[in-house]
Amino acid sequence: MRNAKMLTTLILFSLLFAGKSLFAQDNNSIIEISGRVTDQEKKEPLPDVSVQVKGTVTGTVTNQSGDFRLRTKARLPFTLIFSSVGFRQQEFEVRSLGSNLQIALTTQTVLGNELVVTASRLPESILRSPVAINKLDIRAIRESPSPSFYDALENVKGVQMTTSSLTFKVPNTRGFNIPNNFRFMQLVDGVDMQAATLGVPLGNAIGPTELDIASVEITPGAASALYGMNAVNGMANLLTKSPFTSQGLSIYHKTGVNHVDGKDHDPAILTESAIRYAKVINNKWAVKLNFGYMQGTDWRSNTRLDQNPNNLKSANPRFSALNGPENNMAFDGWNKYGDDVLSGSNVVSIDGLRIDKTDNQTLRVARTGYWETDLVKPQVRNIKFDAALHYRLSEKTEISYSYRIGSMDGVFQRGNKIRLDNVVVQNHHLELKGSNYVVRAYVSLENTGDSYNVKPLADNLDLYTGGATDTKKPGDWGSKYKAALQKFAADHGGELTSANLADAGRYARAQADAGRAEPGTARFNSLVDTIRKINNWDIKSASIPDAPVTGGAALIQKSRLYHTEAQWDLSRYTKVLDLLIGADARIYQVIPDGNNFVDFSRPIADRNKPEKDGSFGKDVLYKKFGGFAQVTKTFFDEKLKLFASLRYDYNPEFDPKFTPRVAAVYTLNQRHNFRLTFQNGYRFPALFEALSYVNNGRVKRVGSLPYINEGLGYLENSYTQQSVVNFNAAVSAAGGTRDAALANRNLLEWANLPNARPERITSFEAGYKSVLLNNTLVVDVDAYINSYNGFLGQVQVYVPHGVTIGTDTAVLAMLDKNRNAQDRYRVYTNAKNTYHNFGSALSVNYNFYKKYTIGGALNFNEMKSNKTNDVFVTGFNTPKWSGNISFGNREIVKNIGFNVVWRWQDSFLWESPLVTGSVSAFSTVDAQVSFRLPKLYSTIKLGGSNLFDHRYLQYAGGPTIGGLYYAAITIDGLLK
Repeated sequence: MRNAKMLTTLILFSLLFAGKSLFAQDNNSIIEISGRVTDQEKKEPLPDVSVQVKGTVTGTVTNQSGDFRLRTKARLPFTLIFSSVGFRQQEFEVRSLGSNLQIALTTQTVLGNELVVTASRLPESILRSPVAINKLDIRAIRESPSPSFYDALENVKGVQMTTSSLTFKVPNTRGFNIPNNFRFMQLVDGVDMQAATLGVPLGNAIGPTELDIASVEITPGAASALYGMNAVNGMANLLTKSPFTSQGLSIYHKTGVNHVDGKDHDPAILTESAIRYAKVINNKWAVKLNFGYMQGTDWRSNTRLDQNPNNLKSANPRFSALNGPENNMAFDGWNKYGDDVLSGSNVVSIDGLRIDKTDNQTLRVARTGYWETDLVKPQVRNIKFDAALHYRLSEKTEISYSYRIGSMDGVFQRGNKIRLDNVVVQNHHLELKGSNYVVRAYVSLENTGDSYNVKPLADNLDLYTGGATDTKKPGDWGSKYKAALQKFAADHGGELTSANLADAGRYARAQADAGRAEPGTARFNSLVDTIRKINNWDIKSASIPDAPVTGGAALIQKSRLYHTEAQWDLSRYTKVLDLLIGADARIYQVIPDGNNFVDFSRPIADRNKPEKDGSFGKDVLYKKFGGFAQVTKTFFDEKLKLFASLRYDYNPEFDPKFTPRVAAVYTLNQRHNFRLTFQNGYRFPALFEALSYVNNGRVKRVGSLPYINEGLGYLENSYTQQSVVNFNAAVSAAGGTRDAALANRNLLEWANLPNARPERITSFEAGYKSVLLNNTLVVDVDAYINSYNGFLGQVQVYVPHGVTIGTDTAVLAMLDKNRNAQDRYRVYTNAKNTYHNFGSALSVNYNFYKKYTIGGALNFNEMKSNKTNDVFVTGFNTPKWSGNISFGNREIVKNIGFNVVWRWQDSFLWESPLVTGSVSAFSTVDAQVSFRLPKLYSTIKLGGSNLFDHRYLQYAGGPTIGGLYYAAITIDGLLK
């Protein structure tokens, strides 16, 4: 009931904003206009040409014979706008009623004068946008050699794509990339696609189908001045087709195959199907329906490298016999869980050993763990459906309601890997649109279904060692390992030596793992099925059959997002300048789940415990409100265009913030467009960054809001993780005694974490864009310098139980063997340093002969290093150089076209709490050939992504991506 009241209030607020224009009607008589549109060059009828009455929402589209019929109440004279992808837009003034109109459109191979709406929230020429912006129109999408329109974004200038799954891809621009990207916004028809509590954008999972996408606009760099939170790195705006202008029945089907090399999985079939139907009724009502289904075998994360080699202090660097992953007792594998040495959660410190005739030696040993391929099934599917109902209240006013639902499987990486299984996200979207205003309200509902966290699954499986009578306490494995080492020593001359240490480690591990649940066995499968359903990640509390002390891995989140916004173009009322104003409000309703989010009003000991009714306390609200104004003015016969905007954002948890943007665009000789932009951007912590409270593998992950720290002490009473690692290494080298620990206390560093504040970006951008050589060459280049202050990230710290850091008791609590005397937290907090990054991007497209085109993009991004290290690693996670080259002809002979893209990126360092390592350089080739069958309303597309099956990674710990080969057919325009 409360949800319904909240949504009703937001919708009423939105509609009232529009005022009496909602019901504005005119009583003019209806005029009917008809005609035919043809291709001036070929003298053939043109289907699917948009015919719009200028300044209104009234319009239609031509049929397969190029004919159109339009009814309007507009008064004579009025102007019709004819537009179609690949042709120059044409306007025609209707002065009187008479015979059918005959319109001939001229080919425009390179669309240098496209309109975009994302950069300024109003339609404008892409050449005169105040910031860098790229657009994929419907023709570019159809001609792309990528297997889907979303994959085609990877070839856009400045874009870096992160593929976590076949079903889950996240674009990013200008550095600081992570798989769940909080800094890059994805919109579909103005609706934010960020799954609130999961904290991941689901644009390709529940967004439009291949048949309904009209265009994609991507703005690299800060967009906070107009769009607010989560748009400091950039945004993608996915625009769908209107049922008023794109009618009829369309069908799409694709069949492909991946894993053709058989290395990670046997060759597997991928299928994707979609259907779209749209219909206009009485020129007033319009409806559209979309359905899509995809299934396949996912790319697999199976890189078995060691991110904790024996030369690190977190391993055993004094013992050279343990070098190499096959000997390293502290092996911490990429794509392995339950062996997490670097987080300190799955390492056992075994002391009191006699090695090489020296007493009191210490070894650091990682639990055996499980590979990701054993814990995550590769089968994935994605089902999505949306429906929309539109009604034209008048010539200039349209109201619409749309409903979107998507169900998906896949894998994504946050602090850990999450297996998404039957996740369902729904959107309800109500919008009122006039000629100079837009009001929208929407609600997003999220249900994570049968998803689970891979790390606690492995941690709890780790406890299944020995027989059914074992107590299965976390310390049991280490005790068995030590006993086995001592037995090995007794059986081999009475002591351990550098010569036999590696063999001793292998023997001890085998003994400690005796009775382990082995992958592929019925016992293993049964335990996985049981653990993944338990909603408790604390390995010390929950109980299941045959496991007195263990926990679960279920990810259960069912939160809500409520949003309303409005914008009003007042330019018709202001004579000296153009003015746009807007406002928005957003409320996250977080339903505590006992693992990720809790009710902070409850006592600390009870926060993760369920009530009698199964709930975990009261819902938590996270709110944000904002407004903006934008002024534009032209000078010198419209050669110079100036922009100025100011945004105000308020989150009750933080001080209010003002975000300015100023820009200038100068046009020289009507074709050379130069721009300069300065802007600030603020980012309030995302929901997971602000409010998480996660028991996860003996390390609690906590959000950034200061009241979460009350009673825990991780902000003011903690040591940094790296200093604890250095401390234990020094103590172990000195014999592991109490005196050795106190003698090395100076190695422990006070974390001294601040109360979190919003992240701030200051950005300078310069650019040039032009269409040259008689509209055959497009050049687009931009350069930027960004400065991040208060960068938000994660740091792990150690808190001694009940004592103040610096005391003897606190120092001794930091020893690995005193795990029960310390708490470990991974905290979202602000960096102490200011970070600077800079870069540039260039794209060139040239129609050099007939319909042959060649193009390319080159991207450069780099971060300036600081003199001092920060409390955490920021993770720039971006290659210094990347680029692509394309070559194609959309009609090499009649109705046959092709396109080929070569893509390359440099090697770079990937840093994250889960995996840190080098990502190798790679290059790939994508290609497609398309065959149009006009009489059958069909297009057949044959293609391959990563044509030569060059296996590569996009990020450390991510899946290995190989070749995908496909055939697709699109049938478009039936039942018009």
